[in-house]
Amino acid sequence: MKNLLSLLDTRNLSLHNRLVYPPMATTKADVDGALTQEILDFYKEKSEGGYIGLIVTEHAFITQKGKAHERQLSISKDEDIEGMRKLADVLRGNGCKSVAQINHAGGKAKKDVTGYTPVAPSADSEHLKGEVHQLSLDEISDIVSEFADAALRVKKAGFDGVQIHSAHSYLLNQFFSPLTNKRKDKYGGDLNNRIRIHLEVIEAVRKAVGEDFHVQIRLGASDFEEGGTTIEHSKVAAKEFERAGVDIIDISGGVNGYNISGLKGQGFFAPLTEAIKEVVNVPVVLTGGITDLLAAEELLKEDKADLIGVGRAIYKDSTWAKRAFDKLNG
Repeated sequence: MKNLLSLLDTRNLSLHNRLVYPPMATTKADVDGALTQEILDFYKEKSEGGYIGLIVTEHAFITQKGKAHERQLSISKDEDIEGMRKLADVLRGNGCKSVAQINHAGGKAKKDVTGYTPVAPSADSEHLKGEVHQLSLDEISDIVSEFADAALRVKKAGFDGVQIHSAHSYLLNQFFSPLTNKRKDKYGGDLNNRIRIHLEVIEAVRKAVGEDFHVQIRLGASDFEEGGTTIEHSKVAAKEFERAGVDIIDISGGVNGYNISGLKGQGFFAPLTEAIKEVVNVPVVLTGGITDLLAAEELLKEDKADLIGVGRAIYKDSTWAKRAFDKLNG
């Protein structure tokens, strides 16, 4: 059986194959985050021919305070919907399902980019450099609402789904990791408190978009550092996220990002996805160093994941998916 070519049905999304193009920042947005022709051209080229089953578009900031870098895409205001609709139309026109990733950079934001002091779960984490403001309970509530508002804009723009970003040391990942969350209130301390904001975001997003819209979460499943999150934490979190209403869990690295010393080879996050698959019923996405078609096939065959994300290989070569499927069909 050609695993990569097999169909996948989730609760709210049907995919014609198991190949995912994961979110990768292009830094091609306008200075205010508006979508540009450069972005449309980029995704048009990547999606040409409909070979990629699912494309998750690059992280879009949900509020100016959470903007991660210059020329990052925005989903922070209703005026962004029109541009995002053009992007969704391009991907649909090329035969690809589309999910838009929404994000708040938290303590990774920079004041010279946003105009605001960066915010984070805690102001005393050595993993977050420079001046950081610790979020109040009211500010946390506002951010939960901003995630929900952004998700609704994604739906109005015509995407097939939305992905909540909780990896790579951005805000939700900062709450998840004990390395960056030193709070003493209901959002800090034990694991249930550290994922409280995630569950509130999922609940708010689900309420905003309805039960019939596809919702994913990208989880930084291990910090690979003493005192940080481990796969055991993530197994508990993943079960709670599924219970809260997510349709797919996309696994990546945690507060130390995805380029982690000692991790190499095809599908280097496979031990994480395999462990998550054992405890949830929703599909799990594996990314991480996958450049070889046969490796992707083997990872699926061995049940390491349900979907395979190929990022940098497709970023560098837009014909990767076509050549892979030509080989499978040959």
